[in-house]
Amino acid sequence: MPKQQQALFDDAIRRLEQVADHTRVDDEVLSVLKHPKATLEVSIPVRRDDGSLSIYHGYRVRHDDTRGPTKGGIRFHPDVSIDEVKALAFWMTFKCAVVGIPYGGAKGGVCVNAKELSKLELERLSRGFMRQIADFVGPDTDIPAPDMYTNAMIMGWMMDEYSRIARRHTPDVITGKPIPLGGSLGRADATGRGAYNCIKQLERIKEWEPKQITVAVQGFGNAGQAVARLLHKDGYKVVAVSDSKGGVYSSEGFDVPSMIRVKSESREVKAMYCDGSVCEAVDARNITNEELLALDVDLLIPAAMENQITESNAADIKARHIVEVANGPVTSRADGILKDNGIMVIPDILANAGGVVVSYFEWTQNRQGFYWKLEDVHSRLEEIMAREFRNVHDISSERKIDMRTAAYVHALDRLGSAIEAQGTEQYFRAGG
Repeated sequence: MPKQQQALFDDAIRRLEQVADHTRVDDEVLSVLKHPKATLEVSIPVRRDDGSLSIYHGYRVRHDDTRGPTKGGIRFHPDVSIDEVKALAFWMTFKCAVVGIPYGGAKGGVCVNAKELSKLELERLSRGFMRQIADFVGPDTDIPAPDMYTNAMIMGWMMDEYSRIARRHTPDVITGKPIPLGGSLGRADATGRGAYNCIKQLERIKEWEPKQITVAVQGFGNAGQAVARLLHKDGYKVVAVSDSKGGVYSSEGFDVPSMIRVKSESREVKAMYCDGSVCEAVDARNITNEELLALDVDLLIPAAMENQITESNAADIKARHIVEVANGPVTSRADGILKDNGIMVIPDILANAGGVVVSYFEWTQNRQGFYWKLEDVHSRLEEIMAREFRNVHDISSERKIDMRTAAYVHALDRLGSAIEAQGTEQYFRAGG
């Protein structure tokens, strides 16, 4: 297990303790939230195409369900660990509370390099994982969704497997499914669109002229592409993008739709401009992910992995604003350095909450049997993201605290009210 992942959950709890001084919640609330409600570790035997058998290890964590059934994605990645999944489930609890949807937090993962599996092997793994966790999840208990290296088809396989076990049709057991299987319109780009909604609120507050704002995006996957595409459409100058192999930079900015097209076809980030079926190289220089993070831009969007900005490189960050589309890209110790340097961070539990908001929409539609138009999904997402951004920004301004602390305070107020409603030591000592 990578050393940096071993510290993820401890780092998440450290943030909770730092925020406690800014809230009035009962100490018991903090005690409850420091411990996941339930954890599950499973092994998944998969018959490979060549007849051999491989055993994969998987995890599912339900962090807190005080405000409703737990919700969270499933990732397939070789670095998945129980510590990482616990931290991600913790963040999901706060993410759901920040945006005010009736869920708690959960997360799951399988330690596997999905790129090394055939499509049939991937289906066997997906169905096998669901068989192992079927008693741990359910439409009223814990609702999974896609995450890193999982997608709509994988969610469809898992939903189908659960339905076979339950012997009934259960589209509401999983979100992020293919549209024909009960998925919601607007789910594919929801995480990036939610971050874009936050940036538009920041634009309003800062009175930005989009054409004058430079943007760097670390991580050009689904979420990174979506937010880059929407910002480019509004006139923002996207000057750098990267994936796991490296990135490209041009002070003139890129044609983002062309880069998305080339990325989808070649699986590589290339500085291209496409006119119809003809794509031509654009003058740009290759950069590393580390160099991208240190670029002098107005807006830095980490949309890749956890722990990208740490104590060791936080002082190198020159961006004036950071919008966390990835989960946990900035460590708690790096936060202090960024704050001292006057850098504003829009935290992950707010900025990337668009995915779980539209997952909630999908779950609601599944239970109603009534499906919404795309414009309805977009408008309702924008309404929630704009409202909660303003709520967090108001707390930040009134209490003179940074946006991350304000987001945690906002979430803790909601979580605290729910946990305290079941009684605390003060209530029981008073005899009811």
